[in-house]
Amino acid sequence: MHGVNERFDFRAEVPELTDLGRVHFIAIGGAGMSAVARIMLARGVTVTGSDAKDSPMLRALEREGATTWVGHNPSHVDGADTVVISSAIRESNVELIRARELGLPVLHRAQALASTMTGAVAAAVAGANGKTTTTSMLTVALQAAGLDPSFASGGELADQGTNARWCAGAPFVVEADESDGSFLVYRPAVAVVTNVQPDHLDFYGTFEGVQTAYAEFVASMPRGGLLVACRDDDGSSVLAQDAAASGVRVLTYGFAEDADLRVHSVKSTGLGSTARFVDQDGVERTLHLAVPGRHNVLNAMGAYLAAVAGLGAESAAVLKGLAHFGGARRRFEVRGEVGGVTVVDDYAHNPGKVAAVVATAAEIAHARGGHLRVIFQPHLYSRTNDFATDFARALAAADDVVLLEIYGAREEPVPGVGSHLVADALLIEIGGTGGKLPLGAHGVTSSVPVLDRGEAVAALVTAARPGDLLMTIGAGDVTELADALTEGLRQR
Repeated sequence: MHGVNERFDFRAEVPELTDLGRVHFIAIGGAGMSAVARIMLARGVTVTGSDAKDSPMLRALEREGATTWVGHNPSHVDGADTVVISSAIRESNVELIRARELGLPVLHRAQALASTMTGAVAAAVAGANGKTTTTSMLTVALQAAGLDPSFASGGELADQGTNARWCAGAPFVVEADESDGSFLVYRPAVAVVTNVQPDHLDFYGTFEGVQTAYAEFVASMPRGGLLVACRDDDGSSVLAQDAAASGVRVLTYGFAEDADLRVHSVKSTGLGSTARFVDQDGVERTLHLAVPGRHNVLNAMGAYLAAVAGLGAESAAVLKGLAHFGGARRRFEVRGEVGGVTVVDDYAHNPGKVAAVVATAAEIAHARGGHLRVIFQPHLYSRTNDFATDFARALAAADDVVLLEIYGAREEPVPGVGSHLVADALLIEIGGTGGKLPLGAHGVTSSVPVLDRGEAVAALVTAARPGDLLMTIGAGDVTELADALTEGLRQR
């Protein structure tokens, strides 16, 4: 059934942390799973975990007290009292089969995280786009205001080198993932919704299914909670109106004239930005950010309202914290600079995210007299099939684009679905606007290139000129090519 996770009941009460015993994580090295493991380790839980391949994350978790293995083996589950998985773990996984045979409780990672949050004032950040950055901004803002929050995010805070931390008696900031319905488990006192857009249609089926899930997310908040929603996004604006009509306390933010917190000017400052806004109390204030783009200004405004109006932080301290926010890993992360060419990596993987980051990067590149040249790796066959044209529109602002084949992640290949769907749509989009053909087309060929990894790196390195931004974009292993681009530029 669409929109219903048949493996987990996210509306049910979560178990007490003290009842979990020894906890084993299958695929512990992932961004979401490792954050939960770190919180449990900090709270004194015995943690083991396995992952398909070795990684710096596994080594970091070992230093923090976990026992980890590379590769999956049923014996890894022996001695565990509880097993934690994500929706990506299939029932055919040998460790999960063993857990089922032993009759062990199997928790979704969101349920496991919620068990660590009992008693804390929870602030959850949800949305199709911007939730990792907004979660990170809210965390840094609260730290600057002296509230020292616990947090669990899908990306590492660049300046702190971690995606999770436990602090007893403090607010708990969590990134709430809507992709599988698991965000219903948190029941936050403060909820931020950055946007409500059609995504994860493999799970929800329709946009209406997505909207229903967000309404349930808001309904899960305790009485007296605060919903912070972006007024500029149609989906979150409708959600806010419905929530207010049902008696929920709501504050909105955005560039819209009727937003409770209204941004009225934004100025780019290199790879940063400065904005002027009138806050929910009618006070005009200035926001300085070290990260670029109108979308990041909006993310910061959501974090500001959650911190100040939701959690009682002092405004000036919050703004100071936001000014020092150094970004989150894989969110417009500068990975190198060689000969006036800057290499940036970004996790954007749905059309809204890709559009925002490409538009911002193009503006920066053009302001410095350069071009934006992109390697994009579509993520998931279902998403690519649903949104190929939307991806093309999002990428069209770049000067040059090459594509990698789809990163399937949890999905098996689908006949007829490949990156050529985006390539064909992009050629039409660019041709229809009179823009340049993408890199490799040389103005004469009839297709956008879908290249292998080595070809893609070589193409961008060869084309790069001082002032350019070279970007790797996608949620898969395209991130590894950012370092290859930097090294290629050095060798050139």
